[in-house]
Parts: sequence; structure tokens; C-alpha cells
Amino acid sequence: MKKIKYLFLFLLFTSGMVMAQTTNATEEIAKEVGLRHEAQSSVETLTRRLDLQEIMDSGGVIFYVLAVMSVAAVMLILMFSISLNNRRIAPASFVREIEISLKNGDFEEAVKSCEGNSSPVSAITLSALSYLERAGDDADPELLRQVVEGEGVRQVGRLQSQITYLMDIGVIAPMVGLLGTVMGMLTSFSGVALNTAQAKSVVLADGIAQALITTAGGLIVAIPAMIAYSLFRGRLSKLTANLELVAAEIVTTLAHRKK
Repeated sequence: MKKIKYLFLFLLFTSGMVMAQTTNATEEIAKEVGLRHEAQSSVETLTRRLDLQEIMDSGGVIFYVLAVMSVAAVMLILMFSISLNNRRIAPASFVREIEISLKNGDFEEAVKSCEGNSSPVSAITLSALSYLERAGDDADPELLRQVVEGEGVRQVGRLQSQITYLMDIGVIAPMVGLLGTVMGMLTSFSGVALNTAQAKSVVLADGIAQALITTAGGLIVAIPAMIAYSLFRGRLSKLTANLELVAAEIVTTLAHRKK
């Protein structure tokens, strides 16, 4: 009977140990499943929050500055796409009309045509006619050529100064993004100095997010602006060569005009 009693106690003790181990294993599995579910929920939350408004809020004031610069760059690109072409710089029909008036010595008609046109060719022609009006019969062909060339250089410089705005945006945007990076890192370092661990991690994450978003924003604004500036600079070089040919024709026409 004692052996049976001892055997019964041993079995009872063993089953208790097994049940305790099973309970601990079940609790550990439940904790692991809960942690995985919590991590998955956090990832889903972050994924849902990555919209434009959240990105702008994380970027802070610097990101709004970059947004304004991007709008300005888009407007400049659209404006130069329309204005930098032969129809705006040296329209063929207008050039033929001016040449006919100048050959016939009809300066009043040429002046009226130029006043109704805002192209660089009209400004060059008006400068030449203004010199001839002041000089009268004592007009010097060499001085006339210099006057026309000077006005042509001024018109080309005005166009070049306009497309330079794109280059300015391309240079300034990364610097603004770098400023946002520095501000974000300062925010992160200030978060490290806090006493609360939860507040430290939140502030640290916000600062790093601002640093990365502003850096990316500056590059996103700068790269298209510099590409557009390079394209417009090449187009302007071709238009400048064509404008020089037209200016030379105007000087030749005025030199051989009818008295």
C-alpha cells in the first residue's frame, strides 16, 4: 500500500510539473503572437500614415518652403517652354514685313509694326531706327552696327537672366533641404537629452523623419530645375545665333535702303 501511495504521489507531482511547463509555454507563445500582431499593426499604421499630408507635417516649415519653390520652378518651366521659340524671339512674318518697310525707306510703317510687336527683333529694329532719326544724313554704318549689336546683347542678356532663376532654384533647394536636415538632427539630439524613454524615442523619430524628408525634398526640387535650365540654355544659344543673323540682315537692309 505504501508503494502504491508513493507511486500515486509521484504521478501527481509529475503531472503538476508537466502542466506548469505547458502553461508557461502557452503563455510564451501567446506573448510572441501578441508581439507579432502588435508589430504588424505598427507597420500597417506607418503605411497608412505615409500620405502627402503626413510627409509635409513631418518635414515641418522647411518642407512648405520647398513646396513653394517647386511651384515656382514649374511655373518658370511652363513659361520658358512657351516663350523661348523662334515665333516669340524672331517671328519670320514680322521680319519679312520689317525688311520690306526698311528697303522702301518707310520708317513710320516700320515703327508702327515694331510698336505692335514685343519680340527682341522689334526692340533691335527700334534702336536702329532711333539712331538713324537722331543722326539723319550723317549716320555712320559702323555706329549703326554697334547700336544694333548692343541692343541685341541687351535682349539676349534679359533672356539669360530669366532662365537663371531656374538655376537659382536648383542651387538653393538642396541648401534649404540641408537646413531642414540640420534642424531635424538638432531635434533628435534634444530628444536624447530628455528623461522619459518614450518621449525620447518619439522625438528622436520625428527629428530623423524631418531630416530625411527635407533632404529628399530639396533634391526632388533641384534636379528637375537644373535639367530644365540646361535644356533652356541650349535652346537659348540656338535662338541667339538666329537673332544675330536677323540683326545683321537689318543692318544690311538699312545700309542699302532707298533714300
